[in-house]
Amino acid sequence: MNRIAQLFNIKYPIIQGGMIWCSGWELASAVSNAGGLGLIGAGSMHPEVLKEHIQKTKKTTNKPFGVNVPLLYPEIEKIMQIIIDEGVKIVFTSAGNPKIWTKHLQEKGIKVAHVVANTKFAKKADEAGVDAIVAEGFEAGGHNGREETTTFILAPLVRFVTVKPLIVAGGISSGRSMLSAMVLGADAVQIGSRFVASDEASAHMNFKNEVLKSEEGSTHLAFTKLVPVRLIKNNFCKKIIMAETQGANKEQLAEMLGIGRAKLGMFQGDTNEGELEIGQVSALIKKIMPVKNIIDDIILEYKTAKAQVNHVRFDF
Repeated sequence: MNRIAQLFNIKYPIIQGGMIWCSGWELASAVSNAGGLGLIGAGSMHPEVLKEHIQKTKKTTNKPFGVNVPLLYPEIEKIMQIIIDEGVKIVFTSAGNPKIWTKHLQEKGIKVAHVVANTKFAKKADEAGVDAIVAEGFEAGGHNGREETTTFILAPLVRFVTVKPLIVAGGISSGRSMLSAMVLGADAVQIGSRFVASDEASAHMNFKNEVLKSEEGSTHLAFTKLVPVRLIKNNFCKKIIMAETQGANKEQLAEMLGIGRAKLGMFQGDTNEGELEIGQVSALIKKIMPVKNIIDDIILEYKTAKAQVNHVRFDF
């Protein structure tokens, strides 16, 4: 049996990304009901809001689901206590030191996966004793690694330094890309951008439509002096690009970013001045669909591609 499917007790080794402003209870429960692992994105939620989403998810699925938690979250203690009190059994952590929370969560019977963008932090996650590691490549939307290592390079690099179950993320939206990740050493894939363009994602319809309009080169890795973030090149992003080109420092960029910029774009639908976090794979997404249809299509394409590869003759 697939190691990730066994670890999380799910049908398919497909993990939904815990994306801010997009991954509420409706998306998480839909992914879990369709055979994957749904994640609530706690990064955009105050503790009481997260509690509500966890409770709604428990009412709408009897399948395993988890919560994605950025470890630099200012109310991290409250968030973790709610997760424990509500009986959540799976936590994906990111943006921080996994040693701080991994053992504590595991002692409460919680499986822990940690997201990394390089081999240095993959080793640290391994040493922290996480149950699985997510290797997220440069193509991914949202917060990104400074090394700008692409998924096809990062996946085998991380596979070389750990025997932990490996989940690969960044640029994956189809069965063929899922198969490619498996060939490179993945036990499972994590998919974010494709699920933004789903009926169940909590993203504003304006943002979903911008994703459908995306083409090759429509995204940009901005705020490299702060925390690198991949965005759609809208009016706000172009201002940031110009400021960075002109040598803006961290303080100036932080002032331009302000507070609530991601919420403004992804949740409230201001596609001009809001922050629109999405991956490069958005160029391949051309239809908003129910989650079940997305997962069914991915699995069918995966099986078809695998069968085709098995029958290829290599006459060298």
